[in-house]
Amino acid sequence: MQPYFLPYIGYWQLLASADRFVVYDNIKYTKQSWINRNRFLRDGEAVFFTLPLKHGSDALDIADRWLADDFDPAALLNPLTSTYRKAPFFAAVLPLLETILAAAPRNLFEFLLRSLRETAAFLDIRTPLIRSSEVAIDHGLKAQEKVLAICRTLGATRYVNAIGGQELYSAAAFAAHGVDLRFVQSHPIIYSQYDRPFVPSLSIVDVMMFNSRDMVRTMLGACDLV
Repeated sequence: MQPYFLPYIGYWQLLASADRFVVYDNIKYTKQSWINRNRFLRDGEAVFFTLPLKHGSDALDIADRWLADDFDPAALLNPLTSTYRKAPFFAAVLPLLETILAAAPRNLFEFLLRSLRETAAFLDIRTPLIRSSEVAIDHGLKAQEKVLAICRTLGATRYVNAIGGQELYSAAAFAAHGVDLRFVQSHPIIYSQYDRPFVPSLSIVDVMMFNSRDMVRTMLGACDLV
């Protein structure tokens, strides 16, 4: 799975559903994706927040991209603080955000991996995170063939992906290699956001600000494997 920046709860449901979670560092960075941006709530609307990057070739892998030299963690933390200061679990979540942003690695992948690990620990998700480049396969493989090679090397009997990946993979091809292909189908999740109309699919930051850790843990299980 690609590393995303403080992704929506479906990503964490996927992570919590796995015994091991392979995070891709040696695939191409994709512009306008969720790799270095996400959305938070401001005045009842979904607004993007972004990690600024140094200019780099479109051919570079995620592991070869870097945060901009003028990246200021406070410039990212301040709007989140302003927006969520009155949220019920702000005091519990703010230290996590400060930890993620403080002394942040300037390499994009290292930053994202660290933020995933810190957030997983906060939510008591204990699934090990593995860098794809550390799995002994032919890294010239692409798409489904690369996933199957990773499954073979790790001895996986089941591969779980997000529901959006259904068009990318063949259950028959996985079954031919002894791997059960499944997808995480999230249940509808709605919670109070300052008593305004609910805005779905925001960053996990929004979920954590308005819900206790125990409630978020319950939400992680609000999904099916299909």
